[in-house]
Parts: sequence; C-alpha cells; structure tokens
Amino acid sequence: MTAEQTIPRAVAHQQAADAQQAPDANLRERLSEFRALLVILLLMTESVSEDQILELAASSAPGLGSARIEGYGFSDGQWRAAGPAADGVSTSDITRQLTALGQRSGQVDLPGRRWAWAYPLCSVSGRIGHLVASSQLEPCAEQRFLIQVIAQQTGVAVSNARLHARERATAAELAAANAALAQTVTSLRRSMDIHDRLTQVAVSGEGQAGIAKALHELTGMPVAIEDRYGNLAAWAGPGRPDPYPKESFAKREHLLRRLMRARKPIQDGERLVLLASPRPELLGIVALIDPDRTADTADLVALEHGATVLSMELARLRGIADTELRLRRDLVHDLLAGTDDESALARAEALDYDLRRPHRVVVVEGKGRARAHDALLSAVRRALRTARQDGLCEIWSGHVAIVTAGQANWEQLRRAMMSDLGSQCRIGVGSLSARPSELPRSLREAGLALRLQKTLLPGNSACEYPKLGIFRMLASITDLTDVEAFVREWLGSLLDYDTRRKAELVHTLTQYLEHGGNYDATAAELSVHKSTLKYRLQRIRDLTGLELNDPDVHFNLQLATRAWGTLQALRDES
Repeated sequence: MTAEQTIPRAVAHQQAADAQQAPDANLRERLSEFRALLVILLLMTESVSEDQILELAASSAPGLGSARIEGYGFSDGQWRAAGPAADGVSTSDITRQLTALGQRSGQVDLPGRRWAWAYPLCSVSGRIGHLVASSQLEPCAEQRFLIQVIAQQTGVAVSNARLHARERATAAELAAANAALAQTVTSLRRSMDIHDRLTQVAVSGEGQAGIAKALHELTGMPVAIEDRYGNLAAWAGPGRPDPYPKESFAKREHLLRRLMRARKPIQDGERLVLLASPRPELLGIVALIDPDRTADTADLVALEHGATVLSMELARLRGIADTELRLRRDLVHDLLAGTDDESALARAEALDYDLRRPHRVVVVEGKGRARAHDALLSAVRRALRTARQDGLCEIWSGHVAIVTAGQANWEQLRRAMMSDLGSQCRIGVGSLSARPSELPRSLREAGLALRLQKTLLPGNSACEYPKLGIFRMLASITDLTDVEAFVREWLGSLLDYDTRRKAELVHTLTQYLEHGGNYDATAAELSVHKSTLKYRLQRIRDLTGLELNDPDVHFNLQLATRAWGTLQALRDES
C-alpha cells in the first residue's frame, strides 16, 4: 500500500472516532448541568431563607439554555424581580396578568421577549404565586420541563421557609409571652408586698412617719413627706438635710399646680414627687429622693400607693382637727352664753385645756377687710400663738371672742393682728373670772369696753375694762336716773340739736375734751379740718352758753360726756 492510500484512510478513521465522541461530550455536558441543577434544588429544599431560595432558583438559569427567570409574583400582590428588570416591564402589568391566570400556568406578555411563561408556585396548602420565565427563543420541551420542575421546587421550598419563619416567630412570641408573664408575676408579687406593707401602716395608725419609713424600706430611697407649704412632716432614710430647705411661696404654688395637672409622679430636681390630696383644700406631697433617676415601675407603684395612704392619713387628721374645732367652738359658745362649772370643766379636760385657772373674755372687732370673720379669726389665732398666749377663740356676734387665762400685753397683741390683717382692729378686755360660770360677766365687760373705746376714747388702742375708772363706776350703777338727768342738764341742748340736724356736736365735744382741748389732735381724730372743728366748738358755745375753758365747766362737761358715752354703750348692749 502506498503512502498516498494510507493518509486518506487515517483521516477517515479519525473522523469516525470524532463523530462517535461528540454525542458523548454533549451527554456529559448535559449531565453536568443536571447535576448543578440538582444541587441547587437540594440547597433550596434545605434553606429556610426565602430570599436565599429565590436567589438559588434564579441561579439555575445556565441549565435552562436560552431561558431565564424574570421574577416571582406572589398571591399577596408582591412582585420580586430575579434580576434587573427588562426594558419597559411594568410591575403592575405583570401582577395584573398573573392575577388573571389564577391557579393556572400560561403565557404572559413581557416587552422585548418573544416568549414568556408563568408557572405556578405550589405548596401543600395551595398556590402561593407564579414563577415567570422568558426567552428570546421558544424553549424546547425539555427546557420547559426543567423550568416547571424549578417552579415546583421553589414553591415547596418557599412554603417550607415561610412555615419555618412562622414557627420561629411563634416560638419567639411564646418566649416573649413567658418572659412577660414571669415579669408580670414578679411585679404582681411586689405590688402585693407594697400593698400589704402600706395597708399595715394605714391600719396600725403609724402616721406620716410610718408611711415614710415603709416607703423607704420598699424602695431603698430616702423619703420625704411635706405639707402644702413645703414644711417637712416626716423623713425616712439617710441624708436628711439640716436645716430642711423650704422653697419660696411662688415656686411651691407652681409645683402644686404642676402636680394637679399631671395627676402622676413628676420629676422635681433630684426628687420624684406625687401629690396626696383627699380634698381640694387638703394637700400633701410625698417625695422619693432619686438623684440618679433609678426609680423603676415598682418604685412608682410604691410611691402612688404611699400617696393614697397619705391621703387617708391627711383626711383622718383633718377629721380629728375638725371634730376638735367643733367641740371647742361649742364649748366657747356655752361658756359665753352661760353654763355650769362642772360640765364646762369636764368638756375642757376632754379637749386637753385647763379651764380651772381664772379666765377673762377678750372681744376683737375688725375694720375694713378685717371684718371678714374667717380672716379675723385666723389672725387672732396666729397672734395668740406668736405671743404664746393660750386660749379658746370663736366667732361671737360678728366679733371674735377669746377666752384666755392670765394677763397679756393686749396692745401688742392688737398690733400683731393688725400687721397680719393689714387693717385696723379694736380690742375690748374684760376682767378675770374665777369660775367658768362667771365668764358671761367678763364678756359683758369686754363688750362695754369695746363700745366705750369706739364712742369716747381717742385712738384705737386696746381698752381694758378694769382700767376704765369713772366709766367702770358709771356702768356699775344700777339706777341710772340721776346719771341721765345729769347728762340732760349739761348736754341736753346739744343732744336735741344733733337729733334735729343729724349733727355730731356731742361727739365733737367729747373728743375735744378727751384730747385736753388740743385742736390738732381733735381734728385728726374726727378727720375734719381745724377750721371745721373751731366752727363746731363755737356752735357748742352758742347753744349751751358755756365757756369751755372754765375749769368747772370743763370738769362737768367731761363728766357729762363720759356719762353719755357710758349710757350709749349700755343701751347698745341691751
């Protein structure tokens, strides 16, 4: 065989061998693609992340030939693209087409794609959406089958992932519920401990000090209880300030208004404070000293319960005070009206007041704003406390009557009341009574002294009945006929003139004589000009025909005016 013959035959053998190897290579390539696809499907089945499953499904595109996965449309209307969206693809349009397909698979219209198909994503519970694949050429039957398999596996994997997610969420919710339940049980147990401890304080009557101590034990913080004015009523715990700081009236009122509006604990500097107010006019504050602001919910519960118990305590104390005040008022009224010694002493002892000492009655009359009974009574009580003068006070016939023992500087007491009230007031002081049953006499004397001071005596200074001299002697006369005749003898013409003209000549003459004939002092007392005073005095001379500077005339006129004033006071009494 020649060389020329040998070469063609070798070439023919090689071509035959190549033709036999080509199908084998294609088969290996397809098997490799199937193997990769199978690995992807297995990974999808094992994954519990929905995002990872969808990414794995989209990564299977190389095994699908010219086809690719465009995205996933779910039953809730959500569209999730598998990659960059094709030009002109509308999410709303794809969603509308998938909704129209329902449970079925079918062709969809995607701009720029010659072929696009939606495959159902199915699970045990039913369809959950569609997988949309597309291609520039219509895939062969084998490729469409692979796309359908991927869609089925994707649906199962996504369904399993969602089930796992729900189970994890349920487990997390259950764990959170168990933790919340445990916390609630702990909180309830502590709330019960708080309730039991503070209820014990309220029942046992430990008072405000007991409330502060219980709150300190429950919270571990220092506790302060204050009245509405900022005065410290009780403290428990370390670090008590000495002296205790007291804020200004304006700042205190601002804090009270904040608490009334909030109706819950508020932060006030380093303190957590809450208002205790059983009645609008009855206020108290309980405060936790919390500079680091570490108070938790349980501490707030303790504070609120403590404020409730404090409100009960304040109401109890006010009830006791109101009852004692009523009993004192009744006792004062009976003493002034007249009562027997035995019952008066017994009632006074029940009020822890010593009525066995000699007592006198003092009557206080207000002028201007001081006429308000409550304001006048409060001013009298404060003045007595300042002077350390004990006594029983009450409103009596429009004035304030004081039943008190011993002697005092009555003018100083009057000035203290005036300073408190900001206006004038007068005081009439009766003589001492050895027994309670004699106090009506002392009341009569105090009232007479007050009326004489208003009618005859200069100024507004305190008027003491035992020091009235001639007035006291005149007031003690049983038959006043001669006294009245004496007054008519010397003042009759002036009295008649005053009655006819509604003038005040007798009063003018009285003040002129009491001021020793001093024009300036008399004019000031009468609140008239000096020329007016001189005119009135000349009119008095003309009507009486008397010379006021004559010593005998002066004496008799002064005695007559004092007798007239005494008669006026006695008539007012009756």
